[in-house]
Amino acid sequence: MNRTATVDLVVVGLGYVGLPLARAAAASGMRVVGLDRSALVVEGLNSGASHIDDISSSDVRAMLGRGFRAVDRPEVIADAAAVVVCVPTPLTEHGAPNLAAVNAAADDIAAHLTPGTLVVLESTTYPGTTDEVVRPRLEAGGMRAGLDFHLAFSPERIDPGNARFGLENTPKVIGGTTPDCTKAARTLYEGFVGGVVEAKGTREAEMAKLLENTYRQVNIALVNEMAMFCREIGVDLWDAIRCASSKPFGFAPFYPGPGVGGHCIPIDPNYLSYKVRSLGIPFRFVELAQEINQRMPAHVVARAADLLNELGKPVRGSRILLLGVTYKPDISDQRESPALDVAELLLARGADLAYFDPRVEGWNVGGTEVERVDDYLDAAAQADLTVLLQRHRELDLDRLADRARMLFDTRGKSADHPRVVRL
Repeated sequence: MNRTATVDLVVVGLGYVGLPLARAAAASGMRVVGLDRSALVVEGLNSGASHIDDISSSDVRAMLGRGFRAVDRPEVIADAAAVVVCVPTPLTEHGAPNLAAVNAAADDIAAHLTPGTLVVLESTTYPGTTDEVVRPRLEAGGMRAGLDFHLAFSPERIDPGNARFGLENTPKVIGGTTPDCTKAARTLYEGFVGGVVEAKGTREAEMAKLLENTYRQVNIALVNEMAMFCREIGVDLWDAIRCASSKPFGFAPFYPGPGVGGHCIPIDPNYLSYKVRSLGIPFRFVELAQEINQRMPAHVVARAADLLNELGKPVRGSRILLLGVTYKPDISDQRESPALDVAELLLARGADLAYFDPRVEGWNVGGTEVERVDDYLDAAAQADLTVLLQRHRELDLDRLADRARMLFDTRGKSADHPRVVRL
């Protein structure tokens, strides 16, 4: 490790991944500095205000009390024993990996890298990124990974809104460029994580993350496709899943819905597809799963139109209330939420749209500000159709079923009721 370090850990990127990491490390007694390019994020954190769901403002104030501080200039890296990169890895408009933030972080680290420093990439990416993209940038100044500094990859496993599993009690996978790099990364994470799993190297650790989320993408696509035809053959898919879940081996339940959201499931498999396509090999299984899941918002809108037709109403001019527009229940994160696609399609058909979400104060869809209602029960009683897209804990589904003219439940959370229709 960097023997002259005055900071134990610098966390680059203070979002849904980086801030929980910084909190856990600071709570363990480490000297932690957060580095983020957003001056607003830095200013907010230093004033004790949180900007993500899983970290409260009181948590941030506790971090500050333990010596944490946030900065927006990379010079602090020169004082660090370890640097962990938690920056976003979105897709380009063409669906290819966008590593601009990773490259920028690597260049900042390279400019201030000192001998003995441990560098860990946590940002999700395709196998080979740590070795083929990050490593050359860090070695441009003459130092070598595994000799002069340590380099490793450790996939983030943050699940926003999950009250049962957090950073501290979720095993941490690590894979280093060399065995000594893996050892250095293990030493870092064992300071604040309950368990560490060593991968053979960086590529295996990178693949582990993609495998986890591709597994979910494929299985969600399976039940989504089943949902499309189970209604036609008179099968209650949710009841079938309940029965199948009674099997104590060989089955893991997944549930249909209006689409997939968040950064992981809709995005991460694209990184794997990109890598496979670069080899000239088709990756039909995963790409088919993506196609099915991306089709679900249109399926929801088509079903909504059918339900309105049964009432003798067209979509155009009908009052439609959307409940829950975030990608997960009980959080405010709207990244890749299928609610956006559902709303855009309904607006294009001329629907009179409104929404209720206790965690979203304002909602703009394609340049259109969607009306927000305060009393969802009264609004459901007035709407021609109410569509449940996300089940937040504030929603009383029994009362909702009694009040709504018609409730279209895309999550299968409502009990049987004459005015409730499931996806």
